[in-house]
Amino acid sequence: MDRLSSMAVFVKAADLGSFAAAADALDLSGPMVGKHVQFLEQRLGVRLINRTTRRQSLTEFGRAYYDRCRSVLAEAEAADALAAEQLSEPRGKLRVTMPVLFGRRCVAPVLLELAGRHPKLELDLSFSDPLIDLSDGGFDLAIRTGTLEDKAGLIARRIARQRMIVCASPSYLANHGTPREIEDIGTHQAILYGRSGHVSPWLFPRDDQPPIQLTPVSRFRLDDLDAIADAAAAGMGVAWLPYWLVRERIQASALVPLLPNQTGFLYDGYALWLQAPYLPLKVRLAVDALAAALPKLMT
Repeated sequence: MDRLSSMAVFVKAADLGSFAAAADALDLSGPMVGKHVQFLEQRLGVRLINRTTRRQSLTEFGRAYYDRCRSVLAEAEAADALAAEQLSEPRGKLRVTMPVLFGRRCVAPVLLELAGRHPKLELDLSFSDPLIDLSDGGFDLAIRTGTLEDKAGLIARRIARQRMIVCASPSYLANHGTPREIEDIGTHQAILYGRSGHVSPWLFPRDDQPPIQLTPVSRFRLDDLDAIADAAAAGMGVAWLPYWLVRERIQASALVPLLPNQTGFLYDGYALWLQAPYLPLKVRLAVDALAAALPKLMT
């Protein structure tokens, strides 16, 4: 017999005070109710119910076991309810923090499209480049790019890979020449990304070795990638940017990709959430939607 089913029969018999009443409530025969209780007693090696022809009562151990059985059955019902929730419509507020540019241009459109398909889902989106502690900020999900810290209590799933390229405008190349190799970058004016006094180096992958790190000479440091792309298109220098950001400018011939023989460095994008016994449906659907849509936007 199934132990959980026998527990449910035992609890019902104890609640109603007789095997016959439990049999009627559960649509079972009286002898079958007795078999379920006997199965538990034989398995435990302890009597649960004192039975006479006129009445029945729980033994001392039976009362303690009854309480535990009720808890177990309640947990089982909660687990079934959770499964039902996973199969139902996502609802409630989904709070997501994300980098400003990547979030606005790539992440938010996917989440808004998801919300459009699920009218009971609410979105609360925060665009912020500084890292936010999920446990303190009250967010369900965080989107981050680059290298992640190894932090306990967080689950991470890669949802995108941003390919970085070096590019410049046709006018800049006409005036300063075209760099052919990584080493040539040092002779050119660069537009660098910097934030809070830190300038991010340009990275170029190598087979089975750490990437080459290069910080070109520059008199232009901006903390917004879109502004860097605009400056590069205006002929101010060479820039190292995500391909998805400059794709349209390249297609319009406002920018030209450089170093065609050099593999572009890949910046990984992740969805992060707090470790928990289960993942809410709204979070799971959001992560799945991002993992499905973002790689197409990166190419």
